[in-house]
Amino acid sequence: MNKGSLFIVSAPSGCGKDTVLTELFKIAPQIKFSISCTCRPERSPADREKYHLISREQFLHMLDNNELLEHNEYNGNFYGTPRKPVEDWTNSGSDVILEIDINGAANVKRVMPEAVSIFIMPPSFSALEQRLRGRGTESEEEIQNRLKIAAEELSHANEFDYICINDSISQCVDDILSVIKAQSFTNNKMKKFIQEVEK
Repeated sequence: MNKGSLFIVSAPSGCGKDTVLTELFKIAPQIKFSISCTCRPERSPADREKYHLISREQFLHMLDNNELLEHNEYNGNFYGTPRKPVEDWTNSGSDVILEIDINGAANVKRVMPEAVSIFIMPPSFSALEQRLRGRGTESEEEIQNRLKIAAEELSHANEFDYICINDSISQCVDDILSVIKAQSFTNNKMKKFIQEVEK
């Protein structure tokens, strides 16, 4: 059995990453989703779908015992990616998606250089601005701040292995699935198969 792959998915705010991944998992439920852990307080029941909520002491224990692939501190709270589920899934042949920010993606690539990074981009910066304004949930100041952060994040796009453009959700999902499928046929992934055939 070939080992599965870890796919890192990042995108600036407003690019529709959550929507794209929701649709992707509907089509490909066999792909595993790596859930991050955090010691921040629960804000809504939806938090439990995206995070393992643990105590600060538990988080520090995991950190001390090298149980995290990467970690970050934001606004006084820790966030991190548990190592064991990712390794267990990939060792059993499953592909895993890790949804994470730019800094976290770079940290994971340092620890697992074989991980495949995918950056979701808007078709244009103006389209991104239109999407943020179309939400109608944020003030002008908040929108400007998000656009500033997005511009900084977009400047890191060339650090990723693949770029997928979210002009159409269905097309973006298909593009990401194409990357995942292609990865399973790389020479590195087929080594065991090659060795078996050569016997």
